[in-house]
Amino acid sequence: MGAPVRGALVFFFLLLAGAAAETAPEEPALASATVGGIDGVGTGTSAGAGAGTGADAGVGAGGGGINSNSVLVALLDSHYTELAELVEKALLLQTLEDAVGKHNVTIFAPRNEALERGLDPEFKRFLLEPRNLKSLQSLLLFHVLPARLPSESWPAASHPTLSGEEVELAAADDGGMRVAHATVTRPDAVLRPDGVIHGIERLLVPRSVQEDFNRRRSLADISAVLPTGAPDVDPRTHRLKKPAPPVPPGAPPVLPIWDAMAPGPSIAPAPAPGPGSGKHHFDGHSQVKDFIQTLLLYGGYNELADILVNLTSLATEMGRLVSEGYVLTVLAPNDEALTRLTTDQLSEPGSPENILYYHMIPEYQTEESMYNAVRRFGKVRYDTLRLPHKVVAREADGSVKFGQGEGSAYLFDPDIYTDGRISVQGIDAVLYPPDGSNTAPAAAPVRRAPAVTGTSKSKLRRGKLLEATCQMAGILGQRSRFTSCQ
Repeated sequence: MGAPVRGALVFFFLLLAGAAAETAPEEPALASATVGGIDGVGTGTSAGAGAGTGADAGVGAGGGGINSNSVLVALLDSHYTELAELVEKALLLQTLEDAVGKHNVTIFAPRNEALERGLDPEFKRFLLEPRNLKSLQSLLLFHVLPARLPSESWPAASHPTLSGEEVELAAADDGGMRVAHATVTRPDAVLRPDGVIHGIERLLVPRSVQEDFNRRRSLADISAVLPTGAPDVDPRTHRLKKPAPPVPPGAPPVLPIWDAMAPGPSIAPAPAPGPGSGKHHFDGHSQVKDFIQTLLLYGGYNELADILVNLTSLATEMGRLVSEGYVLTVLAPNDEALTRLTTDQLSEPGSPENILYYHMIPEYQTEESMYNAVRRFGKVRYDTLRLPHKVVAREADGSVKFGQGEGSAYLFDPDIYTDGRISVQGIDAVLYPPDGSNTAPAAAPVRRAPAVTGTSKSKLRRGKLLEATCQMAGILGQRSRFTSCQ
């Protein structure tokens, strides 16, 4: 029995030796993976060793998302909140994600104070207008370089930016760093494997954005100059008529808004105001254009924009009213509400205008002011441009509800556009004025006196004093002389 046992043991040891020989080549494979990680292929070792700066970006791009250790995530979480907010407003998050996925980046981040108080108010207003979105994007991309440039490898040369223009990098006299005309106040403020953020003292403005701003400002100055008419001469005295007192800018107009509106759609539009009218302190047409463009960018209000511009001439009418100093609040039905309108409702002459006139309030109201009013008074009636109808607002479910019964609408997209002259509040249904038959008071029943015929005469009733007088006249034989006693 000893020989078989020894043979079995020898066979078992041979199997163990074969298994060890098969698993032995795995050790060089692990070593090669580690070396590959150092060269920029792996992720764990490269991150731990601090080498292979493009590794994490490559993994983030290949995985279809941004790495949590990315410089873009660090920018959004940093104290450069003003720059991060501008990036979101300019719709550049996806563009920067694609850039970080392709190559490393260097971001120049201005201080919050430089964007809040150190920026020209007119230039800041220009950047935040919806029609100047391209200029805002070019300005922000001018602050991003498609390369990782930490302070120790700062080049003294021009470098291309993501906007397509070049920016000048140089060393300051005191040994610091400069980018264009701005000083780098916080070099290497944020360091990440796929990029670096340098803090700078002020905003960088590329030449193209500066030219757009100057061109827009010069056009605004030209369009603001109105021709003046000839002086009026009084034919009786042959003297110049005294001009009307000037209206201070921003003052409410003298005429009610209904008197300033154009006639109905069946009549020709109202004539344009003559030269030297003393009005037009506001560029109403540009404000209406911005408000319509905001509706398109906001989404869900394309039908309303189409009705204002193409189906009716209300956009032009609104621009003229705002130019003359009037203010408007538009209760804007969304696309889902307007698509429920039938063809018959829109095909009648003047129907689209009448529908939208009922959604325009000749006051400047925001969501906060409306909600405070209905909270305080319970029910508020607002005048509309469709006289004499008014729209009723009340509080419901923590919001503002317009209208009554089934034809009511909720305010669910507050402050879509507010510029001090035009306020747009989104509602979820189309409002209609109450029917005249429902609002007219019930007529009091008319009581008619019964007709008196020859056969049925009501006997007149005499008073007690007259009856006593007639009896006394009868005693004296004079009753026949009094007709009342007959």
